Amino acid sequence: MSARNQKPWKGAGMEGWVARWYNRTRQKDMDDFRSQAKNVAARLGAGCNVLEVAPGPGFFAIELAKLGDFKITGLDASRTFVEIATENARSAGAKIDFRLGNASAMPFADESFDFIYCSAAFKNFSEPVKAFG
Repeated sequence: MSARNQKPWKGAGMEGWVARWYNRTRQKDMDDFRSQAKNVAARLGAGCNVLEVAPGPGFFAIELAKLGDFKITGLDASRTFVEIATENARSAGAKIDFRLGNASAMPFADESFDFIYCSAAFKNFSEPVKAFG
């Protein structure tokens, strides 16, 4: 792929006004986040460690936290999204650990999580194969 055809944002987190716009825009999809969270929660046991990769504003993680006794961590490459998701969770009364980090170099020990969730972000990872490692 030539440099001209590459996405300039690939691997870069959405920051600033773009992340805030995305937060506002995706709020209209809360029914979808609730539905996805219900489907996942039905398959998890109490106390499961869950990682959401690229949670953005944290809507899925927040909805999942409302449904059970799960230890939820969110890892996002965007500092702005980590701030937004942390505030969204605080406002919702959900205890979720949102962290800044790269899916290709996760700061977690192997087998730290019982379930890993990622939706609509994989296509933007700069090193997708490493994210599977």
